[in-house]
Order: sequence, then C-alpha cells, then structure tokens
Amino acid sequence: MTVAAVQHDIVWEDPVANRARLAPMVASAVERGARLVLFSEMWATGFSMDADRVAEAPDGPSTAFLVEQAAAHGVWVGGSLPVRLAGDERPSNCFTLAAPDGAVHRYAKIHTFSHTGEDRHYASGRDHVTVDVEGCRCTLFVCYDLRFADEFWTCAPTTDCYLVVANWPAVRREHWRTLLRARAIENQAYVVGVNRVGHDPALVYDGDSAVVDPLGEVVVTATGEQSVLVADIDPRTVAETRATYRFMADRRPAR
Repeated sequence: MTVAAVQHDIVWEDPVANRARLAPMVASAVERGARLVLFSEMWATGFSMDADRVAEAPDGPSTAFLVEQAAAHGVWVGGSLPVRLAGDERPSNCFTLAAPDGAVHRYAKIHTFSHTGEDRHYASGRDHVTVDVEGCRCTLFVCYDLRFADEFWTCAPTTDCYLVVANWPAVRREHWRTLLRARAIENQAYVVGVNRVGHDPALVYDGDSAVVDPLGEVVVTATGEQSVLVADIDPRTVAETRATYRFMADRRPAR
C-alpha cells in the first residue's frame, strides 16, 4: 500500500483556511498513488488549548471534510481533530480516519501532554484503535503517545504499521526522530510519523515527517517545508522481518 504523509503548515485556529490548504495536497498525494493520506495532529486548528471553542461535533465540518476527501478520491484520509465525544465532559484530541466508503474510525489520544496543559483541557482516551487499511493493520497514535513504548508493545502482535500524527516542536526534534525509529525497531513494524511545519503562537516546527521500515531504516523524510512524502508499506515485509528475527517471541509478560 502507498501511504502519503502530508507535512503542512497550519493557520492558527482557522479550520476553513486549513481545509482549503489541504485539499490540493490530498489531490497531489492521490496523483502519486497514495491510498492512505495523513495530516498532522490538530490539523484544522493548531495545538490550541482553547478546547471548548475550537472543538467540533463528531460530524462537524472538519470531520466532514475528511469524509468528503476520502469519498471523492476513493482513498483513506486522516489526522487528529479536537472533537466533543458523547459522554465526555471535555473534548478529546481524536485521530480521525475516514474510509472511502464513508466509515469513520476514531482514536482519542491516551497520553495528553501535561507539559502544556493539554490534560486540563482535553479528555484522555482509554482504548487502542487498529484499522485494517487495504490489508495493512494500522494502529493510530497521536504525538506524545510516541514516548510511551508500552502502548506500542501492547499493540504489536496485531499491527503492521503505526500511524503517528503530531505537532512536535523543533526544540525536541531529535527526540521525535529517534523515537520514530525506536518504535519501528522494537516492534518490527512500519512507523509513519506526520508532523507539521511552520509556527504557532508559542513554538516552531521543523516537520521531520518520516516513514520508517520494520528494521528501523528511514524510507523517506523531509524537513522544514510543506511537502507530500510518499512511500510503500507492505505487511509481508513485517511478517518476513518477524519470522527472520524472532525478537518479539522472546518478550516476557509484564510483571
């Protein structure tokens, strides 16, 4: 399967402008053969802590945009959004993935980033989400989740590819680059990391979006500018890697 990581800037708290920016980037990715097109974390608003104001309903205009783009191009399209989920007092930072047939899959970010107060404004998710995307088992994560290896280990037996969307700042860029490779090596799976570029009111972002293979080799990456990264991922490569190097079978259960 061909996947596209759309490395883009974000107009602060302006979903209409961001939808207009991203529509042609989806078209570009599809022209290059992408079957799965991914945006960054909080792609419609930036990493805003004004959750009550920027959050949308589950069927709000930004989710509708993902659904429309997926249907129009016959591909999968996703990224994270501030969404008000039923039963939660606070909105959630939700990785929202739209299928070509109109189905919507959601993963609520488990690890909210207390360093910037995300935990005070957004509810923490509870459940992992793995989606079969054209025969490739893809597990959804958001930004800060990348620091918690146990979450990735838990999902590894039923995962071929981890999708990690982020607003990861330049000041900690080496952490991002290192952790993407570490999660791939530990779990012998692909990792697709999609990060923004540009700046928000507080931070600068260098991108460093990347696709990493099950041996930890960086297949494609980009820094600094808006770009559409395209790469092929193959579940058979995951199976072959795990069969050749049976590291996962040697893991001991948690005590």
